[in-house]
Amino acid sequence: MGRLTGKVAIVTGGSQGQGDAIVRAFIAEGASVAIADINETDGQALADELGEKAHFTRHNVSDQASWEALVADTNERFGPVNVLVNNAGILRFGTLEEMSLEEAQLVWSVNQHGCFLGMKSVVPTMKANGGGSIVNASSVEGLGGMGSVVAYCGSKWAIRGMTKAASHELGSSNIRVNSVHPGMIDTPMTRVHGGDAAMEYGASKVPMRRVGTPADIAPTYVFLASDESGYITGAEIAVDGGVTATHAFGG
Repeated sequence: MGRLTGKVAIVTGGSQGQGDAIVRAFIAEGASVAIADINETDGQALADELGEKAHFTRHNVSDQASWEALVADTNERFGPVNVLVNNAGILRFGTLEEMSLEEAQLVWSVNQHGCFLGMKSVVPTMKANGGGSIVNASSVEGLGGMGSVVAYCGSKWAIRGMTKAASHELGSSNIRVNSVHPGMIDTPMTRVHGGDAAMEYGASKVPMRRVGTPADIAPTYVFLASDESGYITGAEIAVDGGVTATHAFGG
């Protein structure tokens, strides 16, 4: 307990799934958290449950003005933001031939542009107040390719690359930037694409023979947000049950 005491965090996509677990873990470790999401019902319910250390704000990650308002409100409400978790993301399946440009652009707008705008928006506050930690949610699809998710895969590779570039730009300002690469995690976002059958199939492909849960992911974010990881930046951490530890012949 208390590993994040004094930290002020923004967690996007914080109303459900991995975001919900990250918010809960941050609060449990002493942080104040702005829960940012378009899902007002679940986001407000979570903030009400967690009490005065949590606040919900309806937020569109692909809109720069929304980001500016979110950072300003969090700074005023809790104090200067020193942790950002760019967790919000969407998944769409479709082959290169089938997927429309409009649907691909939607994926890029939320996943890639949202991450870019988030980093851009918190940097002035972090620089003015001695530094901070930015944790970007990529994916195992940001480490290797998979068919039928060209747009999603592209966005997650972009997040990986932006993380490394930003870590070089911001290191001298004591702002650390790292990426987390979850494997198949049992969340509403993944369950909508096949339910129990998809979870069972996914588990059969994982060396640990189970899909992950949000509770498997959250501790990595706590570590990267905390001062315990003070000399880690530009890193990519896979939390995937061993999926990326092999190649095609190992499957």
